[in-house]
Amino acid sequence: MNSKTTAVLVAAVLLTAGNMSNAEVQTNYDALLKLFADWREFESPPLLDGAPDYTAARFTARQDDYLALRARLDEVDIGDWPVPQQVDWHLVRAEMNGYDFNRRVLQPWVRDPAFYNTIWTYRSDVPAHEGPTHHALVELWTYDFPLSDTEQDRLVSELSVIPLLMKQAQRNLTGNARDLWITGIRDIRQQRASLDELDGMLGDRSSDELRDIIEASKVATDELIAWLVAEADSKTGPSGIGKENYTWYQQNVHLVPLTWEDEVRLLERELARAWSSLKLEEQRNRDLPPMNAASTPEDYDAMAEDAVERIMRFLKEKDVVTITDYMEPALRAQVGSFTPAERRNFFVITAHYDPAPLFTHFWHWIELARMDLEPHKSPVRQDALLYNIFDSRNEGTATGVEEMFMHAGLYDDSPRSRELVWILLAQRAARGLGSLYAHANEMTMEEAGEVHMNHTPRGWMKTEKELLIFEQHLYLRQPGYGTSYVTGKYLLERTLADYARQVEERGEEFELREFFDRLNAIDSIPISLGRWEMTGLDDEIAR
Repeated sequence: MNSKTTAVLVAAVLLTAGNMSNAEVQTNYDALLKLFADWREFESPPLLDGAPDYTAARFTARQDDYLALRARLDEVDIGDWPVPQQVDWHLVRAEMNGYDFNRRVLQPWVRDPAFYNTIWTYRSDVPAHEGPTHHALVELWTYDFPLSDTEQDRLVSELSVIPLLMKQAQRNLTGNARDLWITGIRDIRQQRASLDELDGMLGDRSSDELRDIIEASKVATDELIAWLVAEADSKTGPSGIGKENYTWYQQNVHLVPLTWEDEVRLLERELARAWSSLKLEEQRNRDLPPMNAASTPEDYDAMAEDAVERIMRFLKEKDVVTITDYMEPALRAQVGSFTPAERRNFFVITAHYDPAPLFTHFWHWIELARMDLEPHKSPVRQDALLYNIFDSRNEGTATGVEEMFMHAGLYDDSPRSRELVWILLAQRAARGLGSLYAHANEMTMEEAGEVHMNHTPRGWMKTEKELLIFEQHLYLRQPGYGTSYVTGKYLLERTLADYARQVEERGEEFELREFFDRLNAIDSIPISLGRWEMTGLDDEIAR
């Protein structure tokens, strides 16, 4: 179907919707919102002895309830709805598909020890934590220390789930995914370290009840670690989900209209483009002075301040997006601080040459501020989509603007900063490519890491191995996340191209600000659905 035919059909759908009464359309949509509320209530599991129940028996017992919810969704006729409401229906469908896939294939509660990591000391830079997580997390970053009596009571209540989940994990973890098992032990050890850090933060100001639950959590975590280590040698199976499952998951849960093979070709292309573009930039800049990395805290602070000012000035003067009061504070809150050279990982290395390329990726935090302060009117879009379904949108946009802003002139007065943009893209393409081979079970996680490390320019992924392990482990745990930076960037560029072409065909002047404003208004949903809302083109969804 060509674009003109699609546009005619979209117009016909909108005309049909216009012939319906507003009351009829709203009544049908209200039924979807009621279903969405029921679905989200169902998705949060019942408790077993005070902790979320991830036992096989629970999933079996609730399957009929899931099928009933799915039948209700399939019975909804959305053909006459406005496109944004149809998009909401697809979001609910994607989440239900995610539950089904997790139950059938991914099964993190069976295969992935890291699933039981409970304590999180930081807010994710995307709408929810990256990778599968359980439903009773302790978000320490939401507490202000020293704790009030009320906050101590809240923390006691939240920590009480840890001993119960650590015991349940030893019953549920029957899988044979070796890489997930071995590397997942690190996450549970991190939980143990976080409990020690929490002890130190509380000092002698904690209640007896709080000290008791922290100690019980430490003991239970130690017991789980010992059990995982004892079982490790018996784990010999692959951790990837296979090409067919990967493709189904991308197309039906994350709504990325690509196959495993498509993603390999795309990432190979972007990796080659990043490397060749880097070398051409270096050739163009060969007579310029080399970039000097920050060598003192004062150097870094000055560079970070300059980077924030340059980015905000660029967004305003180039009319890239409508500026809001929360944008600059959201960016400033993430500028970081000086790191000694021997402790710098890949991203910190780039930031110590020029923080601006990495700071443009912090578009993430502007999006989170928007979600906090300007929530979407649709309840379906107000909170994070489940199962990391937001990844193509949030990671793809954050990666996309790195290059888009460069092309739009952000580094016209700092040519060597362009080299950093290409290095960042090469790293993201290399790590995503490795993750694809790992999910196809053509490589182990360690071998995928070699692709990631060896194809990143200047050896900058060889300096600090913790980042390498963290990233490849995450991407093995969450299919599609490792590629979402590049696949989402591609889908965003495709959306921009289609949108701009339509503007030109109408004889209007293209405005980048209008594009980003509309993208922001649609919020953190898969780019394929955002493209449909912005252009009327639904071929990526219909496929």
